[in-house]
Amino acid sequence: MSAIFKREFKSYFCTPVGYIVVAALYFFLGLYFSMIYSYGSPEIEMVIISMSTVVIFVMPIITMRLMSEDRRQKVDQALLTAPVSLTSIVLGKFFAALAVFAVGFLPTVIFEIIILSKVSVNILSYLYALLGILLLGSALIAIGMFISSTTESSVVSAILTLIVNILVLYMSSFAQMVSVNWIAKIFEKAAFISVFESFGESVFSIPNVIYFLSITAAFLFLCVRSLEKRRWS
Repeated sequence: MSAIFKREFKSYFCTPVGYIVVAALYFFLGLYFSMIYSYGSPEIEMVIISMSTVVIFVMPIITMRLMSEDRRQKVDQALLTAPVSLTSIVLGKFFAALAVFAVGFLPTVIFEIIILSKVSVNILSYLYALLGILLLGSALIAIGMFISSTTESSVVSAILTLIVNILVLYMSSFAQMVSVNWIAKIFEKAAFISVFESFGESVFSIPNVIYFLSITAAFLFLCVRSLEKRRWS
């Protein structure tokens, strides 16, 4: 798995993809921080929570080539027949994408230090919000990986991932269109944005952590099954 991780992580920065993702995240983080700093707010967790919309558009760039590129270049069979388990392949690619995503939030550490030099803040609130964005990112990466494994076109993968990201993140908005009350309530509770925003409330919730971990595990499992189907086809 470590070899797959190193290969995939390096590949992000051998092309403009990694730099585009990191630059986009740094730009919007800096923009949101400058806004809350000018207002005199010491809550860096609000900067992190505000990044959900940006993540929607960044995630397809991170995941669109994870699986589809190998398939397009016809090197997937060599990978699938290599002496490594499919789970290791999927996890190696997943953690490489998650590492790139995490690098994009490193400036928040500097922001927190700047705020700490001015006022006393609750560091745990910041860490909880950071955990939330990483869990959200891991769930969206797993979904994007699964979509990427179903097509050899990076463009198709990116478009489908963007559409699904919007649907799952803002499912609560679509709940208003549903006339059946119990279905509407499920949509509201299951919306990623509803769960994610709770990480900015400074109240640790194990169910919310388990929710994102379950989504991540489910789609990584589906991704492994997708590769297994191609191995035997």
